[in-house]
Order: sequence, then C-alpha cells, then structure tokens
Amino acid sequence: MNDKINSNNMSNNIDRFNTSFSTSSFEWLESIAQALVVMVAILSFIFRIATVDGTSMLDTLHDRDKVFILKWNYTPKNGDVVVISRGTQFNKPIIKRVIATESQTLSIDFENNTVTVDGNILDEPYILEPMWRKGDGIIPEVIPKGHTFVMGDNRNNSADSRYREIGVIPNENIVGKATHIIFPFSRIGVIN
Repeated sequence: MNDKINSNNMSNNIDRFNTSFSTSSFEWLESIAQALVVMVAILSFIFRIATVDGTSMLDTLHDRDKVFILKWNYTPKNGDVVVISRGTQFNKPIIKRVIATESQTLSIDFENNTVTVDGNILDEPYILEPMWRKGDGIIPEVIPKGHTFVMGDNRNNSADSRYREIGVIPNENIVGKATHIIFPFSRIGVIN
C-alpha cells in the first residue's frame, strides 16, 4: 500500500513539475518576445546605430566608427552632426555637420576660409584643414524652408551641400543627430 501511495505521490509530483515547467517556459518565452518588441520599437523610433563610411568627417569621425543616433522628434540645429538617409541625390546614408537651417542666410568665403551664417562668421574648430574645394553646386544665400545645408568636417574630401549631387537636404531625409561614438572602444565618447 505504501508503494502505491509513493507511486501516486511521485506521479503527482512529476505532473506538477511538468505543468510548472511548461508554464514557466511559456512565461519566459513571452517575456523575451515582449522585450524584443520593445527593443525593435526603440530602435525604430527613438535610437539607431550607424556606421561611418569614408573620411569626410575627419577628424571628428573616422571611417568605420559606429555612432549612436538620436531620432525621436529631432529638428536640425546648427553644428549638429547628422545622419542623412538615402534620397534622390545619393544611394547610401551619409553623415555630415549642419551648417545652416531653413530661412538662415549663408555665405562661404573660400579665399579666407570662412563660413558666415546670419551675418556671423562660424567658429569651426572641428574642421580638418582650411577649405579650398568649392564644389560644383549653387550655394543658396537663404536656406529654403524645410531644408538644411550640410558640410563634412574634412571639407576638401567631402561630398556635401556644396555639390549638385547632394545640394541642400530636405529635412525629412535627416534621420537624426549622431550623439556618441560607441565603437571602436578606444574612441568612445560624445560627438562635438
């Protein structure tokens, strides 16, 4: 009789373990699925990671740097480093610095290597060397509504708004602001 009771108890314990294990496995998988959905939503709407392709942003950003992009409710501001999505002008995302935004006046003096926005000469400690390349595009005196004028920090090796193939950027093509270098580890830090 004791053998029969022990056998029933053991059978009940196994059933409880199987039920508990199944429930706990399902809850665990459900938690992972929810975490993945939240992560995808965050990466789609708030943050993104991009890889720098080329040397147009030297010495601020290097080729193959990975940068953290803030996307949520971003509006271009002078001096920000931004990621620009593919548009009709080019076939891959690019990273450039905002020089002037809609309705601002702009002039570039290539002889004296100065950029003037709204009558003020910009202090640009981030540029790699004095600018001598003018580009082949038309530099607008006033930035059109809904557009942004961008240039690379390595002005002599940067396809940017000075060139016809890029031109002024429609704001809807600006993905967001590059805020931090996250790789390589030796270069981790805030982007200025």
